[in-house]
Amino acid sequence: MKQALATDLDGTLIPLQGHQENLRDLQLLKNELDRTQIELLYVTGRHFESVTDAIESYQLPLPNWVICDVGTTVMQRTPEGTFEQQADYRKQLFSLTQSLPLGALDSLLKDLPGLRRQEDEKQGEFKLSYYCDDANRIEISEQIRQLLRESSAPYSLISSADPFNGDGLIDLLPQNVSKAYALDWWTQFFDYPKESVLFAGDSGNDLAALTAGYRSILVGNAAREVVEEVIQINKELGFHDRLFLAESSATSGVLNGCHHFEIFSKRSDLNTKNP
Repeated sequence: MKQALATDLDGTLIPLQGHQENLRDLQLLKNELDRTQIELLYVTGRHFESVTDAIESYQLPLPNWVICDVGTTVMQRTPEGTFEQQADYRKQLFSLTQSLPLGALDSLLKDLPGLRRQEDEKQGEFKLSYYCDDANRIEISEQIRQLLRESSAPYSLISSADPFNGDGLIDLLPQNVSKAYALDWWTQFFDYPKESVLFAGDSGNDLAALTAGYRSILVGNAAREVVEEVIQINKELGFHDRLFLAESSATSGVLNGCHHFEIFSKRSDLNTKNP
């Protein structure tokens, strides 16, 4: 069976500062990816230029695909080694947002107290991103959802906490679009069986993908509330053997999960149990 590793970057694949075991395990992971030629996807909230910066800064393996801007952009690596936007996916998102372009949505939210627009380079063609005080994130998120309902805006909201500075992060995306939506589109468009994909993540904006039925790795540095919610949703959906709770943090947790699900072996045992 062909295999694919789809992983978040910050807090997941990227080594944590001061964690030497992460650096060691990143090299081991790169060696296995080179040996097996498994399809590699980065699935991240970063914008594309930030992804390329991270690849260079942290010496990450070069992916075949980059799903960025929290699932609103899909970039494909060409045979020449450059990346180009996947046109079919872009057309699909454009069709979802014709009734209310992003500019109109931004105007709708600009006067909401406590909401700060993120820098221009962190915005996307189909994504609006804001900061807020994390202590008020849940309240502000509900106010935004109410405005979306009242205006019949074709957008949904994903929020999370920045693991490095504690900021509240709020992303507005086309309705139902997420990392999981983009990953589902990729598996269907390129005829990849869902059971052949392994996803790794750590935070709230990974929640949809961690509970979408893929074999999944939740790294050891994930927040307790994220762990509890992922476990609960997987249980409710009847996914009993698809989640690996890594004890190790970030890169090391990803490597441990890859070994747990045996994606670097000749075959993958989908019945492997999480100890």
